[in-house]
Amino acid sequence: MILDSIERPDDLRRLSHAELEQLAAEIRAFIVQAVSQTAGHLGSNLGAVELTLAVHRVFESPRDAILWDTGHQAYVHKLVTGRREGFSRLRQAGGLSGYPSRQESPHDWVENSHASTILSYAHGLAVAREAKGEQGRVVAILGDGSMTGGMAYEALNNLGHSGRNVIIILNDNGRSYAPTISNLFSQSLTRIRLNPVYMRRQRRMETLLGNLPLVGRQAERALDAVKAAIREMWEPTAFFETLGVRYVGPIDGHDVPALEHALRNATEFDGPIVVHVLTQKGRGYPPAEDDDEKCLHDAPVFDPITGPPRWAPTGYTQAFADAVVKEAEHDPQVVAITAAMPGPTGLLPFQERYPDRFIDVGIAEQHAVTAAAGMAMGGLKPVVAIYSTFSNRAWDQVVYDVGLHQLPVVLCLDRAGITGDDGASHHGLYDLALFTKVPGMTVLAPSSAQDLQLMLHEALQAGGPVVIRYPKGTARQVAEHEVGTGLRALRRREGRDACVLAVGKMVGAAEEAAARLADEGIEVTVWDVRCCAPLDQEMLDDAARHPVVVTAEDGIREGGVGSAIADRLHRPVTVLGIPVAFIPHGKPDDILHQLGLDAEGLAASVRSAVAAGLTPDAP
Repeated sequence: MILDSIERPDDLRRLSHAELEQLAAEIRAFIVQAVSQTAGHLGSNLGAVELTLAVHRVFESPRDAILWDTGHQAYVHKLVTGRREGFSRLRQAGGLSGYPSRQESPHDWVENSHASTILSYAHGLAVAREAKGEQGRVVAILGDGSMTGGMAYEALNNLGHSGRNVIIILNDNGRSYAPTISNLFSQSLTRIRLNPVYMRRQRRMETLLGNLPLVGRQAERALDAVKAAIREMWEPTAFFETLGVRYVGPIDGHDVPALEHALRNATEFDGPIVVHVLTQKGRGYPPAEDDDEKCLHDAPVFDPITGPPRWAPTGYTQAFADAVVKEAEHDPQVVAITAAMPGPTGLLPFQERYPDRFIDVGIAEQHAVTAAAGMAMGGLKPVVAIYSTFSNRAWDQVVYDVGLHQLPVVLCLDRAGITGDDGASHHGLYDLALFTKVPGMTVLAPSSAQDLQLMLHEALQAGGPVVIRYPKGTARQVAEHEVGTGLRALRRREGRDACVLAVGKMVGAAEEAAARLADEGIEVTVWDVRCCAPLDQEMLDDAARHPVVVTAEDGIREGGVGSAIADRLHRPVTVLGIPVAFIPHGKPDDILHQLGLDAEGLAASVRSAVAAGLTPDAP
C-alpha cells in the first residue's frame, strides 16, 4: 500500500498522479475503517482527500502555515503528517484528537474546532511574519459552513484592506456556500485569470498606464472601470474583489493536477486570494454520500459495510425534539432557531413539520440570539437551540440584547457539562457560571427527560429570558409524580446527617451516592436544584438545617451554582464542580469519575465531610 510509505508531506511529492489516485482511495478506506471503530467526523474528511494531498504537494508544511477551519476536516492532514498509527485511538482518552492539536504536531498551528475563526488567525500570522521578516506562506482552508459565520467576513474585510499575502482555500462541499457562488463563474474565465502570463501582462499594463505623463491616473482609472464592468458581466458575485481579495474558481476539488495548478498560480499573486474549490462531502463511500445528516456532522461507531445508522436524536435531545414540536402544535407563535445544527440539536422534526417557523442562521450564534430578540419584540416565542459550548460566542448578545430588554427568548443548550470525545473546546462548562449572572435570567437544569419537557412548556409561558441546559447522552426517565414544577426545587430524599444539592445530571449520581451512604448509616437529603437562578428559598432553608451541606454541578466550580448557594447560606459548604482547566477528550463517565463527580466521588465527599463534622470549601 502506498499509504504505508507516507510518513511526512515530502513523501507525496515523489508520487505520480496515477499513484495519487490510488493513495486517495487507500486514504478513504483507512478513514472509514478508523472512524467505524472510534466514531468521528466522516463525510468532511472523505471530501477533502485530494485537496489535502494537493495542498501538501504545493506547500511546505510547517514552514508554510496550513490552517484548518473547521478543524474536523483535518484527518487526511494528520495522516500525511506522520500520525497514521494514532488513528487506532482517535478521540480516545490520551489518544489522537479529532481536531488539529499543537501538542501533537508542528504541522498543526491552530487547535481549531469552533468555526469561522481561521481567517483572523491567518491575518494575524501574516502580520507577524511580515514584521519579523520571516519566510513561508499562510494558507487558510475553510469548509463546512465556515463562511456563514460573521467573524470570517470581519477578517476577510481586514485582509483585503491590508493586502496581506494569505492564500484562502474555500472548500465548498455544497453544504452552505455553494448556492451563492458555484454557478456564477465560467470555467473559461477562471482559466484566464489563473494564467500567470495573463497576470504578469496585466501588472505591466497597469504600471505602463500609471506612468503615462499627464493622463496616467485617468488611464489607470479607465482600466479599472473596464475591469469592473467585466466583473459585473461575468461575475455577479464580485464580492471578494470588492473587498480587495482576488477570487479564482471554481476548481474541481477532486482533480489533483487542476488543484496543484491553481494553487501554484495563486502563489504568483500579491495580496490575499480566494481559491474556490468544489468537493463532494462523503465522496467515495456511498453510505456517507447518501446520508446528509451524518455527512453534516459526525458518525458514531458503525459497521463499515453497511455504514453509519440513520441519524436520530437520543436522550435529552430526543426529549427536547418531542417537546418543541408539541409546543408548536398548540402555539403558532413558537419559532425555532439554530446555528447550523438542526440535526444534533433535535430540530429536524420541527423543521419538517413547521418549515416556515424554522430558521437556521448558519454558524452565526450571535446573530441567532439577537434575531431571536427581535422576534420576541415582535410577539413571537423564539426557542434558540445550540450547543452549550457555542453559546459562549453569543454572550454579549444574551446579556445586552436579550437580558437587558427582559425579552421572552428561550435558550436551549444541548451538550452542557462534560461531553467527552471532542475535548476541551466542546465541553459545556461555562453556561451555569455565566447565565446565572444575567439579571432577570431564569436558568433551568432538568434531571430527567420528563423534567426537560415540562421546563420548556413553562419557559414559553414565563414572559422573560430563560435558559434550559441539559447534557449529552442518556436521559433519566422518571414517573409523573417525580417531576418538579415551576421554579421550585424538588426534594428527592430526606436524611438528617447531610444535604446534597445537585444540579441536572448530578442528581442521579447524588441519589446513588445517598443510597450507598445509607447502607453505612449516613442519612442524606438530596435536593434536585432544578432552577439554578433564581434559587429556591425553601431548598436553601432546608439545607441550612443540616450539619453538612454539599453541592454538585457539572459546570465550573468557581462562580457556579454551588458558589451562589454558599453565598446565600453564609456558612461552610463543600462545593463540587469542574476545575478551571481545559479538560482533554475522553469518555464522559471516565472524566466525571476522575473529577469525583460520579456516585462514588460524591459519596466520598459527603463521607469525608460528615466524618470531619464540618465542610470547608473544596480545594
